[in-house]
Amino acid sequence: MSKQTGHLSPAEIAHVLAEALPFMQRYSGQVVVIKYGGHAMGNEELARQFCADVVQMKLSGIHPVIVHGGGPQIGAMLEKLGIASRFEDGLRVTCARTVEVAEMVLSGSINKSVVACIQQAGGKAVGISGKDGSLCIARKLKRRKTDPESGIERIIDLGYVGEPVEIDTDLLDTIINSDVIPVIAPIGVSPDGETLNINADTFAGAVAGALKAKRLLLLTDVEGVLDNDGELIAELTPESVEALIGKGVISGGMIPKTRSSVEVLKSGVEGVVILDGRVPHAVLLELFTARGVGTRISEAGA
Repeated sequence: MSKQTGHLSPAEIAHVLAEALPFMQRYSGQVVVIKYGGHAMGNEELARQFCADVVQMKLSGIHPVIVHGGGPQIGAMLEKLGIASRFEDGLRVTCARTVEVAEMVLSGSINKSVVACIQQAGGKAVGISGKDGSLCIARKLKRRKTDPESGIERIIDLGYVGEPVEIDTDLLDTIINSDVIPVIAPIGVSPDGETLNINADTFAGAVAGALKAKRLLLLTDVEGVLDNDGELIAELTPESVEALIGKGVISGGMIPKTRSSVEVLKSGVEGVVILDGRVPHAVLLELFTARGVGTRISEAGA
């Protein structure tokens, strides 16, 4: 690196590009679905870098599809409007007023800010939700919970919280095959026309499966899956995920994230990567370098 400028020298730039070339060729023409949220979306500089990286992907012949979250922003708006939030097993119980706010925040301010950011980086983007073109038909999500003392099981009604039932890719296929990057808010619609708020990880997994994506990248606020020594585990298979859960290595909130990733593989996605969105240019580092920056879950040899 040049001491005078602090930038890469021409030779160093050539080396970086040469290393990236085979990975660009591997992903050329492929769909990569990215769940965008957490610190990566909340930090202005990381957001700018992310949008520039997505534009670079599109220019490299890759088809990025962005699904964004927005839980903290929804919570802030609900508080501002004086609407109390209630949670069951970590999921927000969504009443009719809450789902209206969720749609306003997700499909409105957040979605359009991501679109604007991508366009400021030199790309073209369009913001949609799962309601557009009947992209995501969903049903109300219900959870079962057993009382530890009585052993009685009850069904938790989460209100207007949904889970995808069917993904219609017609609209997405049209966008993907153009020079435009789709940015999707995780809002679905029931067969009866009810608006349903869907967990962004779940929504992104359903979209990735329907598109038979090469990769699903889940941007988080953690490094990935860590071993007992706190070191990043670079690769996992479905079998090793269950083994590590059994040993207690994978625990807490990482259990549902890794198990849902395994389910995504069954829908035809080649690999799911849990990566740290706090790392600058995390997406490009994961796709275009040999080591990557997260934990990839895939079938052995994939």
